[in-house]
Amino acid sequence: MATATRDVVHPNEDAPAESVVVRFAGDSGDGMQLTGGQFTLSTALAGNDLATFPDFPAEIRAPQGTLFGVSAFQINFGSTDIDTAGDAPDVLVAMNPAALKTNVDQLKPGGLIIADAGEFGDRNLAKAKYEANPLTDGSLARWQLLAFDISALTLESVKPFGLGNKEALRCKNMWTLGLALWMFDRRRAPIIDWLKAKFARNPVLADANIAALNAGHAYGETAEIGGGGLGDHRLRQHHVDAAPAEPGLYRTVTGAEAVSLGLVAGAQLAGLPMFFGGYPITPASAILHHLSRLKEYHVTTFQAEDEIAAIASAIGASYAGQLGVTSSSGPGIALKTEAMGLAIMTELPLVIVNSQRGGPSTGLPTKTEQSDLYQAVYGRNGDAPLPVIAARSASDCFECAIEAVRIATQYMTPVMLLTDGYIANAAEPWKVPDMNSFAPFPVQFLDHVPEGGFLPYARDATLKRPWVKPGTPGLLHRIGGIEKAQGTGNLDYSAANHQAMTDIRQNKILGIDVPDQEVALGDAAGRLVVVGWGSTFGPIHQAVRRARRKGLDVAHVHIRHIWPMPANLGDLLKSYDKVLVPEMNTGQLKTVLRDQFLVDARPLNKVSGQPFRIFEIEDAIAAMLA
Repeated sequence: MATATRDVVHPNEDAPAESVVVRFAGDSGDGMQLTGGQFTLSTALAGNDLATFPDFPAEIRAPQGTLFGVSAFQINFGSTDIDTAGDAPDVLVAMNPAALKTNVDQLKPGGLIIADAGEFGDRNLAKAKYEANPLTDGSLARWQLLAFDISALTLESVKPFGLGNKEALRCKNMWTLGLALWMFDRRRAPIIDWLKAKFARNPVLADANIAALNAGHAYGETAEIGGGGLGDHRLRQHHVDAAPAEPGLYRTVTGAEAVSLGLVAGAQLAGLPMFFGGYPITPASAILHHLSRLKEYHVTTFQAEDEIAAIASAIGASYAGQLGVTSSSGPGIALKTEAMGLAIMTELPLVIVNSQRGGPSTGLPTKTEQSDLYQAVYGRNGDAPLPVIAARSASDCFECAIEAVRIATQYMTPVMLLTDGYIANAAEPWKVPDMNSFAPFPVQFLDHVPEGGFLPYARDATLKRPWVKPGTPGLLHRIGGIEKAQGTGNLDYSAANHQAMTDIRQNKILGIDVPDQEVALGDAAGRLVVVGWGSTFGPIHQAVRRARRKGLDVAHVHIRHIWPMPANLGDLLKSYDKVLVPEMNTGQLKTVLRDQFLVDARPLNKVSGQPFRIFEIEDAIAAMLA
């Protein structure tokens, strides 16, 4: 008989009783992303720090029960700072054999498997390429195993509501969520309120899902597990204390949400209405969806017929005096490239968000990668420089978006903001900032004829040209993609003029006021520095922290401004004996650092579609210092 007990979990080798990693995995129709999202909500309300990693297949609906149709959601939560979604899970909830087979080898030794035994029939076992039932053949002896028929328990819990079998089984994820809420001492009330709102037009479905949620929760309190080769492991209730946090208003935010809010905030700080031209593409589509709900902040959204039309419409909006914004992923950014050159030649402000994914071509649409750095820094015809900024986490996207807007409007240039699939979909707590702490950077349009006459390509001290709204009396002008004469903007193919204008465009970008590079962790000189950018921040930071606890001389430097780079970065890197650059590509930042600063940067590369694990970087640090 399984006795329900209350315990404090001790899963984290760095800090006992501080964090837990849970992964929900099932068929892409089992609602694992929704389950994980609602568990995240309850965890945030409990006051834990957290980070999540949604991992789902590229197929819209892969064949049910197959290995390539597995969808998973991982959450790392605890009573201390959480920088990553965790390495190996402490708990794996597997809704079918395919989910078990795909994920079990990543579970910590001694970790807990909760499996839906009702799905482990011969047909599903064959789809997952199991020759025998792993729940009964002893192959899972390395872990704790709790297997029970979640499908049957769900059907029983919703029986009073008269649902068909297919519709009733859709409540399985709520039953599973109820059990998870009990296991980790979470409140059901917020989830119940959410279900009532979600199914407001169908109260029967709302009540059925609530009944399943309550039944899963009750099962944790009354479960009898044991016998049948399943062992006599007990369901335990684990409590993880809230994380210390500064007073303030917090919300859980994904990278896509934070980018959207940051773009709006940046437009408000610049005093501009915003126009967003986009075309649907994974994982960037969510930005269009979020911005379309923010019309009250003078945001216009336009879903164009293709990527080229999307960026062209945004350039047109900037020409008209609004903040033009467009967004895509690698394949769409490739299509936008010619128009980016137009924005550089016309010197108009434009923000381009690139949510990177695995490539090339269609590549890995739902997996993460950092392989567009070359594309961002170099990927246009001709000498066509533009600033590049990289966000390090979901919440960091907010400030990075504001910085992109500031640079675009203050220097009259397109700016590329890099995120990736992990950042776009991952969620973490975010302290909603006081917008009074951000210095406004209001745009000044030229609205009169200057003394000496109007020159569309006149320059100020920062080398930017004036921004003129079309139709302003006395300021008639033309812009376009053919080379412009200095000052007048007339067509000019001459060699001397093209040399001069190319130099001006380059020097304008190189002269952007980029903050000096800081050290994220460790000393400003030493034996080894680990240099990162983008979403590698979390695993690098944790790996360096662990290495320093072991007495190793290592520091962490994380670069936000990819181009132009901070003025002090070269000297900072040369103050270390060795430089290690972990990237989810084949070594792109490493090559740029070698080119710009002549440092012997060594790569640590990963292109599996999955984020770095902490131990991978920790092992590389040890090897570099051996």
